[in-house]
Amino acid sequence: MAKFKSSAIYCGVVEAVQTQAFDVVVIGGGPAGMAAALAAHKAGARVAIVEREQHLGGILRQCIHPGFGLSHFKQELTGPEYAQRFIDQVHATDTALFLNSMVIGIDSGEPAEDTAVHTVTLMSRAGMLQLTGHAVVLAMGCRERTRSEIKIPGSRPAGVFTAGLAQRYINIENLKPGSRAVILGSGDIGLIMARRCTLEGISVEGVYELMPYANGLRRNVKNCLDDFGIPLHLSTTVTRVIGHDRVKAVEVSQVDERLAPIAGTERIIPCDTLLLSVGLIPENELSVAAGVELDPHTRGAVVDQSLQTGVPGIFACGNVLHVHDLADNVTTESERAGTAAAAYALGDGAGSGADAGAGCELTVPPAGIAGYALPGRITAVALTKLNFRVRRPVDAARVRILANGEELFAGKVRAFKPSVMESFPLPAKVIQQALDLGASEIVLSVDPVEEA
Repeated sequence: MAKFKSSAIYCGVVEAVQTQAFDVVVIGGGPAGMAAALAAHKAGARVAIVEREQHLGGILRQCIHPGFGLSHFKQELTGPEYAQRFIDQVHATDTALFLNSMVIGIDSGEPAEDTAVHTVTLMSRAGMLQLTGHAVVLAMGCRERTRSEIKIPGSRPAGVFTAGLAQRYINIENLKPGSRAVILGSGDIGLIMARRCTLEGISVEGVYELMPYANGLRRNVKNCLDDFGIPLHLSTTVTRVIGHDRVKAVEVSQVDERLAPIAGTERIIPCDTLLLSVGLIPENELSVAAGVELDPHTRGAVVDQSLQTGVPGIFACGNVLHVHDLADNVTTESERAGTAAAAYALGDGAGSGADAGAGCELTVPPAGIAGYALPGRITAVALTKLNFRVRRPVDAARVRILANGEELFAGKVRAFKPSVMESFPLPAKVIQQALDLGASEIVLSVDPVEEA
């Protein structure tokens, strides 16, 4: 890492903050950030990665279970193995690394020669530094929802952890969070931690899920719960935490169709640890401060086909954009963002393919049981990959594309699950048809159908 002077004021003398210039600045050194940086470097850009931890790898460093790399490397790897392959590739390039560095702001200057100059201000133990770049890639990942965000009543004793924190304690810090655990939520992290706790000698009393279906991948339900005899209780949630200094027990209750606890179904489950696997939220504080518009459905940025946000030159990818189920999908998406960011920074078509459809500006709202649609904007008449998730499982549904109330495309009838991120190729001719109709939006609708 390059040496630099800190910004300070001594006896009224102001010392200027050192600035270093790059083509692309990537914020985040996890799987998304490394994939984006490698793709941008391959496209000929000068790249910098800013990471707040002391190592590259992000969340993969604590994911010691297998299941990574099946599509990208065509072999099964653990999280650290998957991360190390990209770390080695990054070290083989001249990509500048700023580790142990926290980004505190992104400022966008006036456009110069068709591209804006962005200033990324970061702090480390050595002081303050500013990195400038024509393009910035946001790859900060996501954080876990906490107890306060789901409002579980009761006291506030020790022993309540998010599943990811417990995973870090066990896999990296070699600490045992407890001896008898209850897990709330059936997300993939919660399912994996049910197995991990069992292997470490921690008794798992059960996994309790608010919804009437599991939220994790089917393979994780089988490999982590069924194979270890850990019960999964659906339509059940924790309604009270019991204990003073340490968790003594939790109260669980069944819920009705409106997800409200049913009186008279309460049960007390003795335990000393409660793990929460109740969802992930994109880390978009920097995005908002930079003026990036957020999608209320994904809580990530609104982007176009090139993954560029509404702020020219700022791109987003990975879990900071929308929560993924597989790291391989993060890698593929982030490579697209890195390539587009390099094209923008180097002046190669502004990185968005705008020349492919002059005057094309369509929004993509979800409808039916589709929870979200990404990208949220279409700015080019070209084959577009749409990603989406459904809000509930369904055995038979069809993807439909609508514009001005007219059906432009209908897919095959098949099953959909909320735990799986779906991908749908939107043909360029369908986009052109929407424009010919004078539409301002293309609606992605997933509609359940009754099988004959």
